[in-house]
Amino acid sequence: MRDYCVRPAGPEDLDGARAVMLDTVYRDFGTGYVPRWHGDIVDPAAAYLVPARHTLLVAVDGEGHVVGTGALDSRGPLHPPNPRHVAERYPSGATAQLRRVYVRPEHRRRGLARQLVAELLAFAAADGGYRAVYLHTDPSVEGAEAFWRSLGNVVHDERREPGGGQGIVHFDIPLHARIRTPHLTGR
Repeated sequence: MRDYCVRPAGPEDLDGARAVMLDTVYRDFGTGYVPRWHGDIVDPAAAYLVPARHTLLVAVDGEGHVVGTGALDSRGPLHPPNPRHVAERYPSGATAQLRRVYVRPEHRRRGLARQLVAELLAFAAADGGYRAVYLHTDPSVEGAEAFWRSLGNVVHDERREPGGGQGIVHFDIPLHARIRTPHLTGR
């Protein structure tokens, strides 16, 4: 097994983190870069390193390459495009929104995403001001829906709306969830 380290990103990690994120939106989502959805990818320092209640974590392999990312910010989901009841349930400031939990395909199935989420939840709990943890996922991405269902609860599945909405699944993750993670060496 490779050695991995999951840690807060520093300025030296931003190019690698950006590459993981962009590769994911192009390869896994098939959307490519969409400015209204992915502005944080272009400037992750402003989105996650500067605001005190936000964070960006990276998973780094034994050779020093960023192979995974996970981010958290204090912005709840907006309406539109998200359903009104979801936006009302998860207001900005009181909601920790998980974002950009991505792992390069050749490093998946090693517990990195779980470790990233566990560290993000610890960050949210330590903040003391978050009441809820929210995220949404595109269920067409292989493994995404099953992964998030293993960690949280579905609060809204847009596929059940007339016309299917955006096809997005919205999740609540317990703030103090105990996530079982494999031991990652190098930590």
